[in-house]
Amino acid sequence: MLNEIKKSDLFCEYYAKWIVVYKKGAIRKVTMDKYLMTFNWLEKLIPNLKICDLTRIAYQQLLNDYASYHERQTTMDFHHQLKGAILDAVDEGLIDRDPTRKAIIKGKPPKEKKLKYLNQFELHTLLTTLELKSEVNWDWFILLVAKTGMRFSEALALTPKDFDFSHQTLSISRTWDYKGEGGYLPTKNKSSARKIQIDWQTVIKFSELLKGLPEDKPIFVKENVYNSTVNDILARHCKKAKVPVISIHGLRHTHASILLFAGVSIASVARRLGHASMTTTQRTYLHIIQELENKDVDLVMRSLSVLA
Repeated sequence: MLNEIKKSDLFCEYYAKWIVVYKKGAIRKVTMDKYLMTFNWLEKLIPNLKICDLTRIAYQQLLNDYASYHERQTTMDFHHQLKGAILDAVDEGLIDRDPTRKAIIKGKPPKEKKLKYLNQFELHTLLTTLELKSEVNWDWFILLVAKTGMRFSEALALTPKDFDFSHQTLSISRTWDYKGEGGYLPTKNKSSARKIQIDWQTVIKFSELLKGLPEDKPIFVKENVYNSTVNDILARHCKKAKVPVISIHGLRHTHASILLFAGVSIASVARRLGHASMTTTQRTYLHIIQELENKDVDLVMRSLSVLA
């Protein structure tokens, strides 16, 4: 398909074909959607630009135009999604020189993103409002996410055989495609495939709850599942408990923040959350880490002050 392309063809048409040839069937749907969104922006910003006219100046202007609508990190992602296709076009002789060389990434100032999470007392108060019946319901789901810090899609994919009650562990090896047509998908990254240690109270409760359920079928998925549905249930519990309203993802942040404040290392929290690296954990929970560092400084000063 790409062999039929000429230098005089439109770049956005080349990019559309490149996505089909190199990406379709090789990446997750959520990632594919991002490439398709990038293509939509090419149609909007450079609908008539020919492949042969994609110079460094033309490419930089494309990035600048995109950056006027987006934050710098989003512009960086846009650049990375285009660069692979452009380098292939250079290799194929469709473009004489790499126009992405020395590209300058701009973007709107990032909005201040404040994590929504509960403190330990608020979480405890919230969990006391859950109606944990003898049969599976979304309150059990809320409890499990709060206790493990799993992602929404990871918790949906759980089956009874993922629980190892004798070793008090929970295996996470896939996710559930709740945004698409359902079914299992790979984890977000290699680090996301992990085993999580669970406390003995959770072991007792879930060992009883899961008795008699099919070993290899999702525990919580019976029909189409929507993130908004579970968030609404969680919101009602938050209001009942008179604590700040958070989302299911906010429970993940709550789990991580409680561990960090308890003195658990960043490395251990990163592994438990399934982050690709500690850098992700540090970036996400920077404000908490800074607060803990301030406490450490106070502790150091108090320790030194008693020395003769």
